[in-house]
This record gives sequence, structure tokens and C-alpha cells, in this order.
Amino acid sequence: MEYSTIRYNLRGDVAVITMNRPEVMNALNSQMRAEVTHAFGAAAKEARSVVLTGKGKAFCSGQDLGDRANAANLNLERTLRDEYLPMIRAITDCPVPTIAAVNGAAAGAGANLALAADVVIASESAFFLEAFTRIGLIPDVGGTYWLPRQIGFAKAMGASLFAEKITAKEASDMGLIWEYVADEAFEDHWWQRASHLATGPTVAYRNIKTALRKSFDNDLAAQLELEGKLQGECGQTRDFMEGVTAFLEKRQARFEGR
Repeated sequence: MEYSTIRYNLRGDVAVITMNRPEVMNALNSQMRAEVTHAFGAAAKEARSVVLTGKGKAFCSGQDLGDRANAANLNLERTLRDEYLPMIRAITDCPVPTIAAVNGAAAGAGANLALAADVVIASESAFFLEAFTRIGLIPDVGGTYWLPRQIGFAKAMGASLFAEKITAKEASDMGLIWEYVADEAFEDHWWQRASHLATGPTVAYRNIKTALRKSFDNDLAAQLELEGKLQGECGQTRDFMEGVTAFLEKRQARFEGR
């Protein structure tokens, strides 16, 4: 696929996907959703970590509503089912670690797009906004799934009903995101984080993602059984043997991602 709304850059083992419609704050249209979905599929095959970020002052302002006529003709149920769901699944099912590097405003569907990543790192000036009730809608693109799990029912309800800005610091303090960093250090910081993950034990990372996501559906017995299965897989990898060897030799492990 030739990309027109995003940029895809493979830098070593790190794939960087940049939403590239800064003139509309990287609002999501059909083309961008298709391209983000395709790019994550490509990254899953050729990278060991993936970063999703935005060009310009915004991360993503959400659904591109365009003019009033386009909004009136928008079939939201179909759009969510046929376009947003594949995009979110491409992110959540990605077998390597994913980072949302939130460089600015993350509003509406853009906020929940960020929350689909494994790790969210925000610049200090960034903010999150569940803006849906401002136009008579409910949080979607996974918002009603991520929010109560990450910040609890009370905070999720307030964020959804009041549609107020959540600063990067507030998001970090309440557990909505992993961390925020000063604007001037932001790009270097997320690159260092992505590079670290790209040199790590890829199978272990994949199995961590599986175990943590399954934990919300499992009771303790089922989760312990799943841990045993996934740990058994990790124990058969060359990275496990390298990790043990490096520990015994008191040196840094050199993981291959196998």
C-alpha cells in the first residue's frame, strides 16, 4: 500500500507510524484508518517494537466529521464495525510491543486510539479528552473498555460524562498512561523506550501482553494455568537461555527476539 495520510518508517527494528494530516489535527478519515491498519500489519512482520505518533501539534483529534452534510450521512455503526474495529485489533493483536507517543491533543477517537497501545507516553503539553458527549455520542473505539479498566469506574464515568480535558500529568497520576515527559525531551525519550523494547525478549513481551489482557476474564486458577503455558513457551526460547547465561556471567543479555 502507498501511504498518503500516514508515514511509515522502519528504523532498525523500530517501526514508526506517524499520522500525517496536521492541517486537520490528524483527524481520522477512512483512508487513514485503512493505512494505520495496514501499517501495523506490516510492522508486526518486520519490527520488534512499534510507535504510533502524530505530525504537528496534535496526536489525533478523532473522527474527521468534515462538514455538516458529511456528518449527517455518516453511518457510525458501520464505520466502527468495518473501519475502526480492524484498526484497533491490528494494534492490540500486534505481537510486538506498541507505544503511543502522544505529542499533543488526543481527543475523542484519538484518545482511545492511543489507549489501545501497550504503553502510552505523552509530552507534558499533551492532553486527553473524551469529547463524545459534546456532540451527543458515547465514548467508542474501545473507550468504554479501556477507561474503567485503567482508571476505575468513577473516573471513567466522570471523564465520559463531563468531557473535560485531562492533562498529561493528570493522566499519569490516575494511571491512564504510563508516563509523561517534558516537551523538549519527548521525542528522544520515546525513541529510547522503543529502542529498548526492540532489543528485548520478543516472545516474553508477546506473552506478557496475552497474560495481562486475559487476566480480566480469568479466575485465579485459569490465570495460573495460562501463566504456566506461556512461561513454558518462554522457557523454550534462545532468549531465555541467553538471559540465564548473561545473569551467571554478570553481563548484559543480548536478546535475539526468539
